[in-house]
Amino acid sequence: MRALALDIGEVRVGVAVSDPAGVVASPVCVLPAAEVLSGARSFRRVLEDWEPDVLVCGRPMTLAGEEGPQAERLRVQAHKIAEACGLPLEFADERLSSAEAKRILREQGLNEKSMRGKVDMVAASLFLQAWLDARND
Repeated sequence: MRALALDIGEVRVGVAVSDPAGVVASPVCVLPAAEVLSGARSFRRVLEDWEPDVLVCGRPMTLAGEEGPQAERLRVQAHKIAEACGLPLEFADERLSSAEAKRILREQGLNEKSMRGKVDMVAASLFLQAWLDARND
């Protein structure tokens, strides 16, 4: 079961995908949020290339485990995307995924400017991996 993860931001959407067995998550790309929300060719190409069985979107949570202020907007957007793609939708806790992604990219020697486009897809792969691990336990 291949999962496609989306880290939906206001400007960009990070995309990650699992292997066909649903065990390992990998970052794929970052797309403009408007292209993903409108079902533009760039996003359709990602769907065609990876042929996912399920869509996993990050759910912004506070450190206390409650939904963050962006949660409702993201839930609505995620449902629209899933419906347009004809895929079942799951949510994954994305708490601290961006901070962890920045730490990983910093360790690879990237500065803030050069990591700007990469953080979202690495964050998507991190919360997708956690989601996969929870399912496979």
